[in-house]
Amino acid sequence: MSAPKLRGIFTPHMVPLDAHDRIHEAELRRMIDWLVDRGVHGLYPNGSTGEFTRFDFAERKEIVRIVAEQARGRVKIMAGAAEANVKTTLEACEYYATLGCDCVAIVPPFYYPLTQGNVREYFLTIARDTPIDITVYNIPQFSNPIGVDTLKRLAEHPRIIGIKDSSRDLPAYLVMMNEVRAVRPDFSFLLGCEEILVPSLVMGGDGGTIATSGVVPELIVEMYNRTLAGDLQRARELQYSVLRLIKQLVFGAEFPEGVRVALKVRGFDMGESRLPMSPEVRIDAQRVEIELRSLLGQLGCPLEATPGVPPVCAGPRPGGLAGDEEAVRALVEKVVRRIAEAQR
Repeated sequence: MSAPKLRGIFTPHMVPLDAHDRIHEAELRRMIDWLVDRGVHGLYPNGSTGEFTRFDFAERKEIVRIVAEQARGRVKIMAGAAEANVKTTLEACEYYATLGCDCVAIVPPFYYPLTQGNVREYFLTIARDTPIDITVYNIPQFSNPIGVDTLKRLAEHPRIIGIKDSSRDLPAYLVMMNEVRAVRPDFSFLLGCEEILVPSLVMGGDGGTIATSGVVPELIVEMYNRTLAGDLQRARELQYSVLRLIKQLVFGAEFPEGVRVALKVRGFDMGESRLPMSPEVRIDAQRVEIELRSLLGQLGCPLEATPGVPPVCAGPRPGGLAGDEEAVRALVEKVVRRIAEAQR
C-alpha cells in the first residue's frame, strides 16, 4: 500500500502586479522564497486565491513558469489548469509537465450544468491524454459538483491522484474519503477550507490548499504539524486563533481583496486589483486593513518593521491593538472620510 502522493499545506498564492498592471516577477519570486522558507509543503499557482480568471492563458502559463523556476524543486507544485475546454486544458497540462510540476488541479466544466456522467467523462478524457498527474478540484459554488460515485470511478484511473475539496461540507468530505480509500488507499485528500482543517486531519485527511497559508504560512504549517504529532491542544488553539483572520480574508471584502490587503500589511507590493472596484468595496478593503493590522499583531505577526521584509509570526498571543496605533487611527479617519464622501 503506497502513501498518498500529495501531503501537507499547499499555498494557493496571489500574484503581485506592478504599476503597469503586469505580473510583478521580482515580487512573485520573493513571495515564493518567503513561503518556502516558512515551511509550506507545496505551491498552487493559478488557484482561486491566485485570481486565475483575471489573467489570460499566456499569463497563467508565465505564472507557473516563474513559480516552478523559483521553487527549484524545494516543494511540490500543483499548477492550476482550470481551462474552459478539453483542448486548452490539455495544452496547459503538457506545458506544466515540461516545467517539472508534480500535478495539475482541474475543476469540472463550469457555466453549463452537467450530469455526473458527463463530469466523469470530462476528467477521464483528459486523464487518457495528459502527461501529468491530475488532482480534481471540487468547488460546487462555481462549477459542477463531483459526487462520491463519480470520484470513485475517477480514482480508478492512475493519472487521477487526489482531490482538492472546497465544498465546505465536512460530513460529505468524510464520506467521500472513506468510500474512495476503500478502492484507492493512496488517493490524496486535500481540504480547501481553513475553518475545518484540524478536524479533517484528525479524520485522516492529507492536508489542504489553504488561502491563509499565503498570509500566515508559519501558523498554518504549525497547525498541520501539531495535529499530525498528536498535540491537539495546541492544534485547536491555532485553529480557533485564525477564525477571525479567515473571516476578514475571505468574507471581509469581495474575495480575494482581503488577501491582497493582508499581503500588503505583511510587506509585499501587491499592486492594484484588475477588477474595477466600486467606492463601497474600496471602503470595505480599508476597513479590512484596519482589522487585519490588529489581528495579525494578535497572531504574532506585527506590522512590517523593515520596508520590503515581511516579519515572521511569533504565534498567537493575547489581544490588544498591534503595531503603530497612529497608523491605525489614520486609517480609521480615512475610512470615515470616504464613507462621508460616498453618502454625499
